[in-house]
Amino acid sequence: TFDAGAGISVRPHPHIGLATVTYLFDGEIRHRDSLGSDGVIQPGAIKWMTAGRGRLLSERMKEGGMREGGSLHGLQLWVALPAEHEEAAPAFRHYPASDLPRFDEGGARVSLLVGEAWGRRSPVATFSPILFAVADLETDATLAMPEAEELGVYVVEGNVAFGSAQVEGPALVVLDGAQSLTAIGKAKVALLGGAPLDGPRHMWGNFVSSRRERIEEAKRAWRERRFDEVPGDPEWIPLPE
Repeated sequence: TFDAGAGISVRPHPHIGLATVTYLFDGEIRHRDSLGSDGVIQPGAIKWMTAGRGRLLSERMKEGGMREGGSLHGLQLWVALPAEHEEAAPAFRHYPASDLPRFDEGGARVSLLVGEAWGRRSPVATFSPILFAVADLETDATLAMPEAEELGVYVVEGNVAFGSAQVEGPALVVLDGAQSLTAIGKAKVALLGGAPLDGPRHMWGNFVSSRRERIEEAKRAWRERRFDEVPGDPEWIPLPE
């Protein structure tokens, strides 16, 4: 929650080797990037940004929000791309809330944002089998866990129970055999999972790669300003030293 004159204003910065997935519960963010993309992310929608071989982007609250203050609440996931797609062409896809499956499941209101679960499929295109869903649960509601090779639950708000184990949000739980969760009072959770990575990843700041030398190359490109600029947003974050 921001006072007047404050807010999120992330200057143009580069990424490689990953995709960022942004989902908002409240507020708005303007996304601009070196491909010329310029759009406002609103609650309920999905923004999938493939960095691949490299791109520059900025993320800022709308100017009215910066002047007047207000709230911003959401999640941004960083998805490592499979090694064969780490150098994919950069891309930006926006999926409005109306395109994403929303349904009731065991007393929970579920939004299936990415992947396949509970007999439904999201239209969001991915490079590997992954799952991202958000559920709002009423008191004592029970949600069956979907099938996934790896699965975690991020408790956004409230308290939930996995059998006799209770978790108070905000907290991330990596599941190991739990079949369901039950809300203790109202709760909001995000389910995150999918297939395991095809090998280890190195990470430095905004850069993710299976090869350390690729990260060093990207650092040099950032320092030398060899990434394409964001049209209409000429600011620049220097390489952290």
